[in-house]
Amino acid sequence: MNHVELTRFDSDSELAHAVAAKWLEEIETAGRSGTPHYAALSGGRIARMLFSTMADKVRGVGRKLSPIQFFWADERCVPPTDPESNFRTAKELLFTPLQVPDAQIHRIQGEEPATSAATEAEAEICRIAPLNCNGQPVLDLILLGMGEDGHVASLFPREPESVAASNSVYRCVTAPKSPPQRITLGYMAIAAARQVWVLVSGPGKEAALRESLMAVGQTPLASVLKSRSQTRVFTDSRTA
Repeated sequence: MNHVELTRFDSDSELAHAVAAKWLEEIETAGRSGTPHYAALSGGRIARMLFSTMADKVRGVGRKLSPIQFFWADERCVPPTDPESNFRTAKELLFTPLQVPDAQIHRIQGEEPATSAATEAEAEICRIAPLNCNGQPVLDLILLGMGEDGHVASLFPREPESVAASNSVYRCVTAPKSPPQRITLGYMAIAAARQVWVLVSGPGKEAALRESLMAVGQTPLASVLKSRSQTRVFTDSRTA
């Protein structure tokens, strides 16, 4: 297992506040150096809490998120106004409160046919973010959650190895949960990021997290951890 920095918290609120503070440090470092900060967001309950906390922290000291270019780790194939849309969550809790300009937001067009939306999203992220030698975008930060089955982004267990090994930056997925049609970053794109932070919060996830941290773990999160030299995991689980 490559290096994993595991940080535990007593509550989801403490987790969200700590991650928001660390993310602001990353953003401010980029701002001081005059370089953009390329970030990919996920959905889920802890993401909602993080976005709200982040907005409060930024407004509280009069900061702006001007250096950031926002992308998505995954999106559901629904319109941007749908309650299931990860974009809608970020817009309501982060972008609108902080008046983030549209030019900094690169949403996946979930209302379009999935294959076209994935192709368009891949072209856009590769046009804006720097690329590595394998043609993968090098994002400064990917924020991931983890489900009870160990899935991250919309990378679910029991995918055929040939599918999981795809070098597509974004690809279509049929998820085992609703809504089934989704678009996700692939494993290679997640491996290429400068930093990946995984937020594991809520009941029922202890077993998947324990397995993911094992050298022989078979969960999607385990695959992510094995693909990277360093990953940070933040959790309010006390049994992992």
